Amino acid sequence: MAEGRSNQQIADELVISERTARTHVSNVLRKLRLTSRTQAALFAVRQGLVPPSG
Repeated sequence: MAEGRSNQQIADELVISERTARTHVSNVLRKLRLTSRTQAALFAVRQGLVPPSG
């Protein structure tokens, strides 16, 4: 998600259905109290989970 992947791309990478990927994304956003994938990406960079792209 922090790399800007779509639900389908996440699903393909994890070998799960697109619906399951969508559910996981929603759960992550809810648990982190974030409202968008953009906020999740910023959170991941700020926490050092992924390197900033540049």
